[in-house]
Amino acid sequence: MISKILKRAAVAAASVAVTASVAFAVDISGAGATFPYPIYAKWADMYKKETGASLNYQSIGSGGGIKQVKARTVTFGASDQPLKLEELEAAGLTQWPQVIGAIVPVVNLDGVAPGELTLSADALAKIFLGEIKSWDDPILKKLNPKAKLTAQAIAVAHRSDGSGTTFNFTNYLSKVSADWKAKVGESTAVEWPVGLGAKGNEGVASTVANTKGAIGYVEYAYAKQNKMTFVKMVNKDGKVVAPTSESFQAAAANTDWAKAPGFYEILTDEPGAKSWPITAATFILLPKQSQDAAATAEALKFFGWAFAKGAKAAEELDYIPLPTSLVALIKKSWAANIKDSDGKPLAN
Repeated sequence: MISKILKRAAVAAASVAVTASVAFAVDISGAGATFPYPIYAKWADMYKKETGASLNYQSIGSGGGIKQVKARTVTFGASDQPLKLEELEAAGLTQWPQVIGAIVPVVNLDGVAPGELTLSADALAKIFLGEIKSWDDPILKKLNPKAKLTAQAIAVAHRSDGSGTTFNFTNYLSKVSADWKAKVGESTAVEWPVGLGAKGNEGVASTVANTKGAIGYVEYAYAKQNKMTFVKMVNKDGKVVAPTSESFQAAAANTDWAKAPGFYEILTDEPGAKSWPITAATFILLPKQSQDAAATAEALKFFGWAFAKGAKAAEELDYIPLPTSLVALIKKSWAANIKDSDGKPLAN
């Protein structure tokens, strides 16, 4: 089901919505990151069957989600770029991580199977800077002496919309490449030196799949669901690692969420021999004072249900469920921060 939805979204290059409605159910509306869309879609389907309540989530990119929740046009926003505490306070929002995933470079190269190509941080930065222009570049051949690399030109694919996936990807490149940091930097939207832009993880996945010689970056669930050719990476410890649940968990294990104001944490370029270098949490943004108490309360029920019953579904899509200790911190923050117009807590 999810794979079909993703393919349709890629062709349409438009917002994706998971919708279900029943007369007696409270509507929950959300918008934002495409990174967690596969699991939010799965959870929405499961939750509808169990409770009858509906979730409408528009996969429009983190930038759009932040704008919509700030404008109070949706119940919640979703972003792969966490907001710093001062921005949260200025907008009257609270945030928390909902699930952890990873960003992976994907390629379209004849004769190269998933996991057969390895890239270093330096090589990845040079490709996206336009300095490595063909697949037979000496840097790439040295990293991949057994791979079938030809003189085929490299076609870079990147996001064209405001994107938390882009934020985490460019945050990583800024950490590992002084040139990238100086020339491009990190943001949800940057001035790309080279490449073709596409909307959403869906759009980048589609561009890479349909362009010979292409390389792009997508959330791992998109790579897996669409059977894309992902690459291995050389991590901070100099070890070659594949994108797996174990390598995502290894990167996430370094985080002390209890000491992160507003749960602000970036999980890129984490140390550890087994750590995947472009791991990322995806966040929910919710107004502290609700304009629709019923919808906000239902949203909290949904996210609480996802923590309690959605772990298996998340793992099946190669996301990492949050540890119980972090879930406890999140629920404590709900009770302290999220209230109705009369100042009464909305979390059960």
